[in-house]
Amino acid sequence: MYVVKSPLPDTDLKTVSGALQGALVDLLDLSLVAKQIHWNIIGPRFRSIHLQLDEVVDTARRHSDTVAERASALGVPPDGRAATVAESSGIGSVPRGWVKDTDAVGTLVSALGAVITRMRERVQTTADADPVSQDIFITVTAELEKHHWMFQAENA
Repeated sequence: MYVVKSPLPDTDLKTVSGALQGALVDLLDLSLVAKQIHWNIIGPRFRSIHLQLDEVVDTARRHSDTVAERASALGVPPDGRAATVAESSGIGSVPRGWVKDTDAVGTLVSALGAVITRMRERVQTTADADPVSQDIFITVTAELEKHHWMFQAENA
């Protein structure tokens, strides 16, 4: 059986693989949270927020694939199973059922804030260990911060 080998030293690989796995879980959960709210939002701003939520889903899914493929390239099998996501995501729970538009925005601001905080930690953690992975985290963080800003502006 062929095993992909990383050029990184073992200590750096351990640091980077943990960061990549954590980012994968957070991004997968963010896409699920945004979709759940997307399906259940109600209120006068339904349409605009409904569409905005799809933009978050697209961002999270696109970057989750990039993160998972980076892990694979380094010889670390990514784990995006539902049980893994549920066990280790940094995002809080989402309300069940219909969600008022203002509450939906608040939930997204909170979820994005949690992921951004953890992503910024990953930027710092991987700076010396693997600047390539750090660059991915910087890109992801910048896009998530843009969504975070736009959702905050919704309830300003």
